[in-house]
Amino acid sequence: MEDSAKNGGELLKESLLYKEFLAEREEILRHKWIESEKAGHDIGFEKALLDWIVKHRSSWRAQRQKQPATT
Repeated sequence: MEDSAKNGGELLKESLLYKEFLAEREEILRHKWIESEKAGHDIGFEKALLDWIVKHRSSWRAQRQKQPATT
């Protein structure tokens, strides 16, 4: 059982969907930092997430699709 769980974890880490999730999360955290600096206090992940989705997600995704896939 432990081997199958370990293999599943490795498969997840190598999946394109998971890599995209991590890249998007990194952008949201970057946005949170920038907006928190502007506000002078931590705006929180949820507010940063919603703001990033409304203002930046579609252009970020379009830009990512233009880039060649990296492995």
